[in-house]
Amino acid sequence: MAYGTLYLIPVPLADEAAAQSFTPYLVDTINSVKEYIVENEKTARRFLKLAGLKTPQSELLIHDYGKHNRDAGLKEFFKGLIAGNDVGLMSEAGCPGIADPGADIVAEAHRKGIKVVPLVGPSSILLALMASGFNGQSFTFNGYLPIDKIERSKRIKELEGLAEKNKQTQLFIETPFRNDSMLQEVLKTCKPNTRLCIACDITAPTEFIKTMPIAEWQKQVPDLRKRPAIFLLFHA
Repeated sequence: MAYGTLYLIPVPLADEAAAQSFTPYLVDTINSVKEYIVENEKTARRFLKLAGLKTPQSELLIHDYGKHNRDAGLKEFFKGLIAGNDVGLMSEAGCPGIADPGADIVAEAHRKGIKVVPLVGPSSILLALMASGFNGQSFTFNGYLPIDKIERSKRIKELEGLAEKNKQTQLFIETPFRNDSMLQEVLKTCKPNTRLCIACDITAPTEFIKTMPIAEWQKQVPDLRKRPAIFLLFHA
């Protein structure tokens, strides 16, 4: 029997951004798939409803791939695919596999020879890069920086140096409740003429995306508490 297909289904980045996130192909796909691997079942079911799911949710088989369910291995998640059923993979927000633990599921699918199909949808990393005005041909997403202040400051200097030396955009993130301390460290550590883009609440009504030199940011520091944000450094 042929294996099923693993569909990578993007999820809106913000609660109010459903309409910007769906394509007709995505809607058709969720109405043809009855099994899902998700990071958060409650969020996933809400998304499917918003996206126009016509299948009764009681008929869906949903595997919870949250942080408390990953130690048991991946075997259970692949029974349906191996039996020939198509399965959807969804993250908590944005694109599965991008800064997302779903990458492990995708890697295992490739090892098993299962077809993987990515669907078009919002990626906060790419949307931030698009809107920054920075180099989109050479860039690095660095994920989370160290929590320790000394190590974090050192890492910021390293990224600033790479941006200047290679003319390469450097992207990084922080948990929302630590955004303000991260921003203060960036403003304290970087050179005045290094350019910083802050992309916050992407696709939400409160979206804030702005690029300025560090010296200008020091004059008008935004409040980023509890707001998902991406930081981008560049040195022209």
